[in-house]
Amino acid sequence: MRRGLRWVFRILAALVVLIGVAVVALVSPVDDRPYLRTAYHSNTVVRLNAALASLPTAPERQVVKAGWARVKLTPTMGTAADAPAKGEFRWVPLAGFGARRGAPAEGVHDDVWVKALALESGGRRVVFVGIDALIVPREVSEAVAAELGRSPGLRREELYLGATHTHSSVGGWGEGVVAEAFAGDFQPGVRTWMTHCLVEAVRGALAGMGSAEVAVGSFRAPGQVRNRLVGEAGRVDDEFSLLAVKKAEGGTAVLGAFAAHATVLGSGNRQFSGDYPGHWAAEVEKATGGMAVFIAGGVGSHSPQTGAGTDFERVAGLGSRLALETVGRVSQMKFQSQVELAVAGIEVDLPPLNPRVSDDIRIRPWAAEKLLPVRPTSFLQGVRIGDTVWVSTPCDFSGELALVLKEHAQSRGRRLTVTSFNGDYIGYVIPTKYYHLGGYEPQTMSFHGPATADYFEELIRRLVDGI
Repeated sequence: MRRGLRWVFRILAALVVLIGVAVVALVSPVDDRPYLRTAYHSNTVVRLNAALASLPTAPERQVVKAGWARVKLTPTMGTAADAPAKGEFRWVPLAGFGARRGAPAEGVHDDVWVKALALESGGRRVVFVGIDALIVPREVSEAVAAELGRSPGLRREELYLGATHTHSSVGGWGEGVVAEAFAGDFQPGVRTWMTHCLVEAVRGALAGMGSAEVAVGSFRAPGQVRNRLVGEAGRVDDEFSLLAVKKAEGGTAVLGAFAAHATVLGSGNRQFSGDYPGHWAAEVEKATGGMAVFIAGGVGSHSPQTGAGTDFERVAGLGSRLALETVGRVSQMKFQSQVELAVAGIEVDLPPLNPRVSDDIRIRPWAAEKLLPVRPTSFLQGVRIGDTVWVSTPCDFSGELALVLKEHAQSRGRRLTVTSFNGDYIGYVIPTKYYHLGGYEPQTMSFHGPATADYFEELIRRLVDGI
């Protein structure tokens, strides 16, 4: 019996050792190295400097051309078999809430769209694309960029992607545990359909180019957005940014960006809907007779503020209030037929993955790569229209960080808009001071560690100053 007990203790000891080895192999302390001393920082700055150096030193004001187009993204469901190229599916889940558990959509409350607005001046061009979706998946953006690169020869930095971040649009585009938790079971055909809609919208916008005038502006929307992370202890970006275009032959297009999450509709909704951005767009289009494109701004930590009523009543209330302000502001903006246009985009080396199991302990990067569909590099982009700069980011970018960057831009005599979901997704980028708070944004969704916010802030400052 003693001999048997010795073997039991040996086996238990071996198991303890194996568990210890596994723990050491899988986890380590949070990586809090200063980003300024890393290779990912120095490599990216070299690329950024090269991109800015290649821009014209003094671009002249040139005649503006513009075009726009839309393509319906809403899929046809309940078909006998999937036909992705036609947008026909047996079923499609909604993306946005893990609480839905990948349940199929049950109908259409309002259609979801892809909308593209193309601008050209002095031989330079950019196409702003807003999609009524949670994000623009990287696999989709890469396929779109490749197709548009072949025809009509659009470069990646000329393609400004963004999503409304509605949590009630097409899912099924993500592969892996994390992506499928938010977007439902992976359906490769959904990527095909999204790619088709994006490509067709961009090509339609470029095909419809004509002489135009452009104007920029904004309005404040206090009481329509709140800081959901720290409440009144933090700041709120309540600016609604606007870019408006009028064609000489008639017609108006309006591009808007705002920092409130498109989550008026909760996880209980099973119908396709653009949420409040979709209602905003519909109301602006009704008033102008043109097209309205919405792109999520710095939505990190920012939620919508709405009144009483059912979910869809609150969607209509917020969307209508913002649309009314938009139409009034656009009517006062000064349109110009000539403008300076500059475009720059860079590949960004990312900090190592740093998802945490506790405040100070992370999963090692090699193991995290098995769980998170994030690659070592991403994309950052800037577009300057006169003295206004739009910067696209690959994340839920913090509204508080956007405020700091807007103040920096203002000190340089420029107006800045920062948008999220530019064709990749690397989690939340929120101020470093909030990194050690518990909860969803700081601990679960801050994929790349405490240096990420300061790193991106520096890159965007450089981009704003140099473009």
